[in-house]
Amino acid sequence: MNDLLRSGDYARKQIYCPSRVVAWSHGSRFRLAARLAAAAGAGRSLLDYGCGDGTFIALTHGTFRDVVGCDIDGAQLADCRRRLAGLDGVHFMHSGELEEEGHAGIYDVVTCMEVLEHCVDVERLRVLATLQRVVSAAGRVIISVPIEVGPALLGKQLFRAIAAWRGHGDYHHRETYSPRELVAAALARPRLARVEYDVGTPAGRMRYCGHKGFDWRILEAEIAARFTVEERRFTPLPGLGALLNSQVWFVCRPR
Repeated sequence: MNDLLRSGDYARKQIYCPSRVVAWSHGSRFRLAARLAAAAGAGRSLLDYGCGDGTFIALTHGTFRDVVGCDIDGAQLADCRRRLAGLDGVHFMHSGELEEEGHAGIYDVVTCMEVLEHCVDVERLRVLATLQRVVSAAGRVIISVPIEVGPALLGKQLFRAIAAWRGHGDYHHRETYSPRELVAAALARPRLARVEYDVGTPAGRMRYCGHKGFDWRILEAEIAARFTVEERRFTPLPGLGALLNSQVWFVCRPR
């Protein structure tokens, strides 16, 4: 299974990153995700929304009866189908297929990890509405996003710079801050203006955001408007809350 995990592009950059700090941070994220998802519905159905290279699906294989990974990237999905073809009960589809009627209310556990921070505002709300529609009445939705405001940002930017200097992953493409922007974000002031990027995809033009200016507190209010939040967790240092952590988690049930 380790070889299967290592074959994923994101896994190599994250949980198998040569940087011990990066690997520790992302490793703790996946371990918590596996525990939360198993507690929410082991032996039942799982939808991983924004599955990327399928790392979470491979990591938790055998925990769930039926597993669907969906993503907007057709090339990524094709790679998942090729690499993970041997995993029983697993299949992949384009996220747009969730709009079809047959997917309403059928998934017992829905995960959406490190996805919503990249969505422009209107798309983020649409994705939340989709998660709300596809989860079963007794199911759970598990959402994680990075913390990009408060003191934690200072440490993250430092380690991103070190990782870039060492040539690890894609950190040389990281977003940068002016001194004024960094101070404002570190003090958790009202959010910075987010930069939107426009890229061409086989399905057409797509707009997305990076991490800069993302404020998880705004998302928390949007989640609370649609779900009942049962738990809020932080990784990789749970006891320190939002102060010095990389990610925040929400375990939600439908209303």
